[in-house]
Amino acid sequence: MTATTTVDIMIPVLNEAHVLERSVNTVRAFCAEHLPYRWRVVVVDNGSTDGTQDVARRLKEQFPADVDFYRLDERGRGRALRYAWTHSAAAVCCYTDVDLSTELAALPKIVDAILQGGCDVATGSRLQKGKSQVNRSLKRYIISKSYNIMVRRVLFVHFSDAQCGFKAVSRRAIERIVPQIQDQSWFFDTELLVLAEKQGYRIADIAVRWMEDNDSRVKIIKTAWDDIKGIIRLRWLLWHWWLGRGDPAKRMVDEPDP
Repeated sequence: MTATTTVDIMIPVLNEAHVLERSVNTVRAFCAEHLPYRWRVVVVDNGSTDGTQDVARRLKEQFPADVDFYRLDERGRGRALRYAWTHSAAAVCCYTDVDLSTELAALPKIVDAILQGGCDVATGSRLQKGKSQVNRSLKRYIISKSYNIMVRRVLFVHFSDAQCGFKAVSRRAIERIVPQIQDQSWFFDTELLVLAEKQGYRIADIAVRWMEDNDSRVKIIKTAWDDIKGIIRLRWLLWHWWLGRGDPAKRMVDEPDP
């Protein structure tokens, strides 16, 4: 791969006007020094009402060569990623949460896992014992650990951390896997990984250094319930697949979003 290979780094945002400029400039500075490919930072606003889109537009005007911006009226991190990835022409699309909780030193690792390692999906992991470095509250650690145990035992998958906000996908994965995903919100990540593994795509599970953002506004109870419903839905579809009643990937494409 050469410097002509393109990489888009998406930052999905919802009411993040207070931190967006700093985060975009941090990512730009890191990529300029450490990412040996052509790259862009793409801000994807999904329904902000606090002036986030004004900040994003100003950044795009200030740095037209390496900053882009999409605006969606409807909310949902999955919806934002789906739109940005499918409207990109880059060889690899990544995303990082705007709080940059995952250390950017892992960005070249997830990109190279695809461009040099032959993987189609690369995901950061906060749960690799002895490798990941995590600073977070005990409550959130227990919730995350319990969720990922449930995912592995119910859906019979092997990746260690379904919902770390730090992933990269190949062009092939965008074209073949992303259209199968039904969820438009937080379960999007888990569904991406499950569908990829079940259909034989290679996944790189990369330990990261991660620090909890105390300003996180994720609604834990609602998100947890939505995740449980997503797991049940995938388990049902995979069960039909195992019984020979059709390919769940085709069912997910054909069936309308809930």
